[in-house]
Amino acid sequence: MKNIVSKIFSIMLVVLALYSCSTDDTVTVLNPAATTQLSASDSDIVLLKENEGTPALTLTWTDPDYGYNAIPEYTVYIDVAGNNFQNAVKREVGNSLEYAPLTEQLNTVLQTLEIEPETETALDIKVEGIVGTFEVAAVSNISTIQVTGYANVLDLSSDWGLVGSATVNGWDGPDMPFYKTSDANIYAAYVTLTDGEIKIRKDNSWDVNYGDTGADGTLEPGGDNILVDAGTYKVTFNEGTLTYSIEPYTWGLVGSATTNGWDGPDMPLSYDPTSDQWRAIVTLTEGEMKFRQNNDWAFNYGDTGADGSLEDGGDNIAVSAGNYLVTLNLNDLTYTLEPIEKLWGLVGDATPNGWDGPDTVMNLDYAQEGVWYLNDVTLTNGEMKFRANNDWGINYGDDGNDGTLEDGGANIPITAGNYNIVLNLSDASNPTYTLTKN
Repeated sequence: MKNIVSKIFSIMLVVLALYSCSTDDTVTVLNPAATTQLSASDSDIVLLKENEGTPALTLTWTDPDYGYNAIPEYTVYIDVAGNNFQNAVKREVGNSLEYAPLTEQLNTVLQTLEIEPETETALDIKVEGIVGTFEVAAVSNISTIQVTGYANVLDLSSDWGLVGSATVNGWDGPDMPFYKTSDANIYAAYVTLTDGEIKIRKDNSWDVNYGDTGADGTLEPGGDNILVDAGTYKVTFNEGTLTYSIEPYTWGLVGSATTNGWDGPDMPLSYDPTSDQWRAIVTLTEGEMKFRQNNDWAFNYGDTGADGSLEDGGDNIAVSAGNYLVTLNLNDLTYTLEPIEKLWGLVGDATPNGWDGPDTVMNLDYAQEGVWYLNDVTLTNGEMKFRANNDWGINYGDDGNDGTLEDGGANIPITAGNYNIVLNLSDASNPTYTLTKN
């Protein structure tokens, strides 16, 4: 009853606020029953990765008749058909009468709704137009479309892994993964190992495991442990010939624009199995840089034509100061430097560097747009918040302690422990987070 009274009171306020008399005594009154008519340019859409950058469809709606010349703010709601918009993805589009999501943007909506790739799914779409702060909405009809999405990440996972005292998880596992390569039955693992021993096994189980009894690069079922020295390596495993190799292997950035200059050590790149590329989020200064292997000039790449293509020993790459997502594609010898406006991190007395920072920087999830994460971070009893670029200008807290974030919201209480943390900003109007204690 209280909510109903509040709504009626709000409408009355709007009516009073919008009442005016002209010289001919014409009265203008807000029409609380205003509606808008939504139309979709297509009702059966198959999304393809090669069409990224082009609109997937166009949604248009009519200008509601509010009884006067109102300028509403519109929000588009998209949900699985029949779900009554309970888990809707919302997109705020200002006062435009049109929304044309790009192929990748609509595909992201499907992923947010946890719809499997290559699965035709019915989606319900509606639009609401809000006038001012009075919450008087013009609600459209529901338009239903059929959409089939695609997987925008590679699945290079395999059944094979590395286990042993030299690995991060020891002999108990879980194992460090091998990834599929372009060659059948050949797998690669990119790992940092300590002094110790390793073996190759399947499905995190000892039922199928290989060692090297003769230390000759040939594997035997249940063979001897393989002795390794500390370092970062590429381990190659040929399941067909039961052979393997271990070679020092890193890729990084070197140059006057990087943290350690031309002398290194290089700013490291990490292998991204979702795209079969090498990536890192870095902060660069005004200057130049190159890509090189194993912190050594024997193998380095530059860009002679300043066109995004790399050449062995090519020209230095000029960069401006800023934060970037750097991607190195060794399959076609290309690279990209994508500016990142906001680097997200954790701040607070529960975090390693307290309220003064610098913040504990989060990792960007390359497979999910707008998602940041930290795995196995140690927090103490206290409080924390999320903020961008080590600055209080943009910070998120949780007023309701319900997993939904508010700009400038309340500190988040923390109990000491190791956590996996996910910050989900894929829906700008509804930022959320999860804290999973290990």
